[in-house]
Amino acid sequence: MTVASGFADEVQPFRLGMLINDKRYRSYTLQIITIFLFMLAFAWLVNNVVENFARAGRDFSFSYLFQPAAYDINQTLIEYTSRSTHLRAAVVGILNTLLIAFLGCILATVLGVVIGVLRLSKNWLVSRLMTVYIEGFRNVPVLLWILLASTALAASLPSPRQAPVLLGGAFVPTNRGFYVPSPVWGDGSVFLGIVFVASIIGALVFGRWAHARQAATGEILPTFWIKLAIIILPALLLYFILGRPVTLEYPELKGFNFQGGLFVRNSFMALWLALSLYTAAFIAENVRSGIQAISNGQTEAAYSLGLQPSRTMNLVILPQALRIIIPPLISQYLNLTKNSSLAIAVGYMDITGTLGGITLNQTGKEMECLLLVMAFYLIVSLLISLVMNIYNNAMALKER
Repeated sequence: MTVASGFADEVQPFRLGMLINDKRYRSYTLQIITIFLFMLAFAWLVNNVVENFARAGRDFSFSYLFQPAAYDINQTLIEYTSRSTHLRAAVVGILNTLLIAFLGCILATVLGVVIGVLRLSKNWLVSRLMTVYIEGFRNVPVLLWILLASTALAASLPSPRQAPVLLGGAFVPTNRGFYVPSPVWGDGSVFLGIVFVASIIGALVFGRWAHARQAATGEILPTFWIKLAIIILPALLLYFILGRPVTLEYPELKGFNFQGGLFVRNSFMALWLALSLYTAAFIAENVRSGIQAISNGQTEAAYSLGLQPSRTMNLVILPQALRIIIPPLISQYLNLTKNSSLAIAVGYMDITGTLGGITLNQTGKEMECLLLVMAFYLIVSLLISLVMNIYNNAMALKER
């Protein structure tokens, strides 16, 4: 009778009260109620916005994106004029934002790793200098560093007529910006670019093979020089075979300014340097904490095997510290990307300055513009998190 009674309890019919009283269903019930309440609140908010727009005689639409922008942008990566649409102006702003975020993340990472390692140096002076750098940048708002960098570049550099021509005309610093040679693409340059990209892929494949070989045999190859040869030699050889399809146009002083070449504005340089130096201070602390989290026994074991300090750091300490460094590093990349929205302070036209600034003021579509800007930063942040999390999983320690 006891067995029969227990079996009857297991197959008892479903009742609505079980959604709350039965722990098997309670969590699902609470989640469904939460989602329903959230959707209800969101629907109320949207309905309220639509009704308020209707009372004000306004419509919620994005048709303004296809109207002429009627304003200039001082630095563009694609063709743009004041007769272009607001949509194209937004694309220009997006590309400018992605450019500063990409270059900023690269420079901040390099500086952060170097500074983080140097802060652990046994040299007292080097260690203290790195500490001063880190504490100085971390405890001052990034906006002030951006303004300071812009002011320093404008005040310290000479006018174009007095600017020095460095590196045989390849670099000219002025208080208006920096002039560097610009590439001129000729016949065969596309094929040369394809070979160069293929060489980079080949270098990456070789690096993975060399790493697997080292793990299997313990033999270390000079991968840096071999990768460099794989990347440079095929493209360089093809460059001369095709008769130099890519040439350089150098800037030349004509009148009161330089003409030709590639012009990089001070606003871009100030924003890039300030964001990179500021974020590098936080990355340096992440690197330092990651290295210090590794047991000293790892270093002592490496030294006992005859490894030099530099090889110990590159082959033993940093690979283990990466699993600690990468998660907070993702946050720093996200912060740098979002901090680039301060570019308007120095006149650099990113997505906040175009779509979230001039376009918003001209069209009066503040709701639509802000939603698009927010969506852009959300998508970019999610993509950065996705890529870095994939890399973090690849760097995770593999148990045998």
